[in-house]
Amino acid sequence: MNPFTFDTPISGQKYYDWKCIYPVPYDKKTTSPYTKARVILMNGCETENVFFLHQFNRNCPDNNLRRELAKIRRMEQQQQKKVQCLKPIDENILEETIIYELLAVDLTARMAKCEPDSYVKQALDFALLEDFDHLYRYSNLMKLEYNQSAEYLVGRYTEIMPARPTIAHHRCPTDTIRRFNDGNVATITKLHCNIITAAEQQTMNFYMNVCNLYPSDLGRRLYQEIGMVEEDHVTHYGSLLNTNLTYLENLVMHMYTSCYLYYSCLQDETNPQVKCVWKDCYYQEVANLQKAAKLLEEYECKKWTDLIPDGTFPELLVLGPNVEYVREVLKNAVTWTALKEDYCPVNLMPLDSDFFQYQSIVNNDVDCNPSHNTICKTIGKFGTDYRYEKAPNPIPELQQRNVDNYTLGRVPCDE
Repeated sequence: MNPFTFDTPISGQKYYDWKCIYPVPYDKKTTSPYTKARVILMNGCETENVFFLHQFNRNCPDNNLRRELAKIRRMEQQQQKKVQCLKPIDENILEETIIYELLAVDLTARMAKCEPDSYVKQALDFALLEDFDHLYRYSNLMKLEYNQSAEYLVGRYTEIMPARPTIAHHRCPTDTIRRFNDGNVATITKLHCNIITAAEQQTMNFYMNVCNLYPSDLGRRLYQEIGMVEEDHVTHYGSLLNTNLTYLENLVMHMYTSCYLYYSCLQDETNPQVKCVWKDCYYQEVANLQKAAKLLEEYECKKWTDLIPDGTFPELLVLGPNVEYVREVLKNAVTWTALKEDYCPVNLMPLDSDFFQYQSIVNNDVDCNPSHNTICKTIGKFGTDYRYEKAPNPIPELQQRNVDNYTLGRVPCDE
């Protein structure tokens, strides 16, 4: 499928009335966790498009071009509203959060497994372990406060157990910057960088906005802490993007990424009602992409093939379990942290490094750390933490269930 040459049934911008942009939500009890994850992913994709188009508008001196951008942005906004409201009213904040982290784990693992660029793959693997631990922390909050088992929410597709402890995720901002790509990478790598940036940004935005709405003090504190890690992740992934693109080139890449994702969702979706939404959005996104390509040619005399030599989609994105892959990454990288643009086992970090200095400020009192407290309180109530494991944790230090490890990947002597 090449969306640049596809004859979409929608010509130009198609606006919707209120009935059309308010879909029938999915049933949270019967719907696949991966359908829910796709809804979050596409909501994030559309939100990224809207934010980008607003920045483009604010940095564009040509009002004729800004009018064209406004038409595209209005369609992106309507699609975002439609996708967002597929979520049902009776799905609470914590239930949705569990799906956010399921998406983060299985999306990142899926892309890492087929990522041809070794540096980008390493970036995906590194943050994968952190999202995996976030799933464990939020799942324990659910067990503690609602006595519900998150394994049923994730369909038992993904394990729930500790990884690199969340307390170890807090790094100095100077260590969150990665090397950007210069455009000489495979199309799938360009897509992966765009997709994971949009997905992690959506998670960051969600935690920023629901933190003060969560109904318990411990929960609010946990959302604060993990929300700060998501800030690191958005910087981490966003800095992989090609910084040499013009705004119009970036617009084409944004629209191409959306087309790839909607088409992937369309092929992978099991819910007939949601599948119709993906189909409609794909047709509109193709129209937006083709309009962006025309604007690129009109204003910069460049062709879309200068950015994407072959517009045919690479291997489509399919969400599914990645248990063995996550376990393998956990065994190999649990004690690693970031050092400027690269990574390093914490035991090899200089003692005067920015990482240790930042940790000494943020986590100067471990007993005040929310992610640690969440596990301690769960252990105090039930005698053990909450897990869903298909085998013992591959890291011996993380196998004990009546104590929370807060030194792994954080304190050198723990190596």
